Amino acid sequence: MARNHLEIDDISPQLQNKVKQNLKFKTGNFVWKVRFNIPLDPKTVNKDTMYVTNSQNQRLNTYIKYDLASEEIEIEPLEPYATNEQYSLIITTNVKSKGGQSLSQPVSLKFKL
Repeated sequence: MARNHLEIDDISPQLQNKVKQNLKFKTGNFVWKVRFNIPLDPKTVNKDTMYVTNSQNQRLNTYIKYDLASEEIEIEPLEPYATNEQYSLIITTNVKSKGGQSLSQPVSLKFKL
């Protein structure tokens, strides 16, 4: 039987209080919603600057959408996640604000269904 939640296996201490789970919709196509505290340069929000990898470090096919009004990024898998497979959500320092600022370090969050 499939689990109805994500297990977050590893996250940096400074992000622990910022990662929240809203599991209203429980499917194998879990959509990540990421929000920064400043507006982003939309040209830097793409599949090369943020992505999901599996345990073999292979990138999954994803659809990435940046909503300028809500300043929220959605990262949606185009194929279902496998149960008990280890995945990582990666956000690189190439994501930049409208003013050209980037993250001081990349974000990596390990998870599995």
